[in-house]
Amino acid sequence: MADTTEAAEYLALVLVQGGLQKATARVLAAFMFADEDSVTAPDLAERLGISSGSVSGAIKMLSTVGLIERAPAPGSRREHYRVREGAWATLMSAQNGMVQAMFEAADRGIEAAGPDNPAARRLEEMRDFYGFMFREMPALIERWRVGRDRGSGA
Repeated sequence: MADTTEAAEYLALVLVQGGLQKATARVLAAFMFADEDSVTAPDLAERLGISSGSVSGAIKMLSTVGLIERAPAPGSRREHYRVREGAWATLMSAQNGMVQAMFEAADRGIEAAGPDNPAARRLEEMRDFYGFMFREMPALIERWRVGRDRGSGA
C-alpha cells in the first residue's frame, strides 16, 4: 500500500481553493484515495482525525451533489459510502443548474442596468458566457462518456 497522504492533502487543498469547506475537501480526498471500495463515517473520522459531526456534514453535502452514495455492505451494521460511478459528470450536470442561474442573474442585471453602459456590457459578457456553457455542457459530458466507454478516457 502506497503512502498517499501527501497527495490526498494536496487534493484537499486544491478543493478548498475551489470553494469547498476544509473538512468536506479532506473527506472527499479520503474517499478518492481509499484502498477500499467503500468506507464508513467512523473510519473517515479516525483516518482524518476530525469529528464525526464534520464527517457527517461532509457526507451529506457530497451525497447531495452526487459525488458519493451509500454502498451495500452485507453483514455490516454501519452505513458504507463510496464515490459514485460517473460522479464527476454527474456533478457537472447538476451544476448546469448553477450555470442557468448565473445566466438568469446576468440577464436580470442587464434589464436593471439599462442599455449602453459599462455595467450592462459586463453583464452581457457574463450572460453570453454562461449561456454558451449551458448549451455546450451536455454535449461535452456526452462526448466524455462515449470516449470513456470506448476506453480512450477522454
